[in-house]
Amino acid sequence: MAEPAAGGPTLGDDVLVDQRGDATWITLNRPDRRNAYDPQMAEALVAALDGSTRSRAVVITGVPGSFCAGGALGTLSEPDVTTMRGLYRGSLRLFDAVRNHPRPVIAAVNGPAAGGGNELVIACDLAIAAQSATFGQTGPRVGSAPVTGATNVLGVQIGEKRAKEMAFLCRRYTAAQALELGLVNTVVPDDELVGAVDALVAELAALSPRYLEIAKVSSNVWWNAARDSFTTGLGMLVQAIGSPDMAEGAQAFLEKRRPRFPPPDA
Repeated sequence: MAEPAAGGPTLGDDVLVDQRGDATWITLNRPDRRNAYDPQMAEALVAALDGSTRSRAVVITGVPGSFCAGGALGTLSEPDVTTMRGLYRGSLRLFDAVRNHPRPVIAAVNGPAAGGGNELVIACDLAIAAQSATFGQTGPRVGSAPVTGATNVLGVQIGEKRAKEMAFLCRRYTAAQALELGLVNTVVPDDELVGAVDALVAELAALSPRYLEIAKVSSNVWWNAARDSFTTGLGMLVQAIGSPDMAEGAQAFLEKRRPRFPPPDA
């Protein structure tokens, strides 16, 4: 598949920003960790979004190999409370920046979208997926929980039962299944992803940016209604930092083994 955004200006090494005609392409650039973001990378993504308001559309994608594996898990086995707070808050600032951006934000999903990466797709206005892309949440499997979209707004997008299935069971869904669920708008062959996104950008560029913004802002009613639940969920995650479940889930993930979580409390 063609590389979506290369050779453009950067916001540090973790985020590539490339102006391509009417669209700003923002590319997550940490292939060593499947484009998972840490607090600093989340802030760089927010800065890239904030700097792209003069474009007709914004595209978020990952360097080839992955779309986004969510928050970086390397610190969860020995978590630092300050770092984890920064990661949780950075996630919410990132998703809010997508939802509050005045232009349509398109997810060009070119590989696995897992955990917070799947929630990033949920936050985007539109999504086009390559056939090889996969989707799903990881929280309860790795000692965490999806609280910024996948347990509430996703229910509006694909239905409550399906959203709980995705959040609880941590299954993986193919691009075709994501299309059937309503998580993405279109699925195309891998080598046609960039062309399909360019065509969508051209379609958006022919429309009134003023009235597209009005349509986007007014569509945020469910996101805004769920916003308090995001901050409550993040507060609960902070209280669980360092719990045996978090430590075991993260360690099992890093060791590529099945987790052995403690039994539930009485």
